[in-house]
Order: sequence, then structure tokens, then C-alpha cells
Amino acid sequence: MKPTIRRLIRILKMLRNLWLRKVTWRHYDIGRGFHAGRNVVLWAKSHLSIGTNCYIGRESQIECDAEIGHSVIMANRVAFVGRYDHNYLQLGTPTRQATEIRDEDYDWKGLGLKVVVGDDVWIGYGAIILSGVTLGEGCVVASGSVVTKDVPPYMIVGGNPARPITPRFTDPWELEMHRLSLTARRRLAQQKVGRLGLGPP
Repeated sequence: MKPTIRRLIRILKMLRNLWLRKVTWRHYDIGRGFHAGRNVVLWAKSHLSIGTNCYIGRESQIECDAEIGHSVIMANRVAFVGRYDHNYLQLGTPTRQATEIRDEDYDWKGLGLKVVVGDDVWIGYGAIILSGVTLGEGCVVASGSVVTKDVPPYMIVGGNPARPITPRFTDPWELEMHRLSLTARRRLAQQKVGRLGLGPP
């Protein structure tokens, strides 16, 4: 492919992502460097924030409140879902007709629950994250996992339900160097943003 065509495609993708941030999902707080693949669905009852340089793969869904850090990768078909989206204990009412979290008058379980994702997290293909879960900084979630509990920082987890597999870094020195490098990278980015007068990242 010619360099001119590649450059044009890159510009079109940037414009599409800017449109998604500033128009389609303008009521959410989405940082710069954001990319969403085809057929991504975002919905939050109260609050959704996504940090800078985040990637959401195609056909992924965020359908609960969430706070997502910086430099997060979500592969294709990842889902953030509510733990209690329908009042299945509503007496005399089929779950299909019961109150659900999208209703204005919903007052059952799940209100206030959110997914919290730290910086530098990688979530693999088809993983499901339930509301109320925190994914610690630098952790990795294996493809197809169902995450029902908090994940410690820099831990690789997998399975249904997801369980710890191994630390991402087994050498403490490597982990410390990685953390220091990330901190330095963030400071440089903030300084660059400040020089350009673009406000906080």
C-alpha cells in the first residue's frame, strides 16, 4: 500500500475516533488517543471515564459505570456488565418485565457499583468483567475469563471464575523499573500537554 494511502487511512481513523469522543459519546469523559473498533457499545447509568491512549476492540461493550485508567487495551468482544441489572426477586413479575437498572425508578441492588481499571491493563478477547470489580494497575486478564473479584496489580488471571495464574513480572527489579518508566512517560506526556496548552491529559 502506498504511503499516501496509509497516511489517509490513519487520518480518517483519527477523525472517526475524535467524532466518537466529542459527539457520539460526548456525555462521557474520554481522554485523547482513544480508539474504538466497530460496533462498540458504551452505556453508563451515572459515570464513565476513560483515560488517555486507550484501545477498545470491536464489538466490545461497556454497560455499567466504569473508571478506566490510561493506556488500557481491551481486545475484541470484551464486556463490562452489571452484576444486578434486573430485579429478579420482584414478586409476581417475570424478570423480563421487572425493573432494570436503566429505569429511572430502579432502587434495587447494583446502584453505585462500577468497574475500576488501573493504568496499563490488558483485557483479552471475550473476557467478561462484572461491576464492582477493580482491575489493579498492570494486570492481564486472559481471553474468555469471567472476572468476579478484584485483581491485584501486575497479576495475570484467567478462567471462569478468573483466578491468579502468575505475576506479570517475577523479578521485583523488573517490576520496579517498569513502574518508574511508566511514571517518567506520564510526566513527559503531561509536560508536552502543558506546553501545547491542551489542558490535563
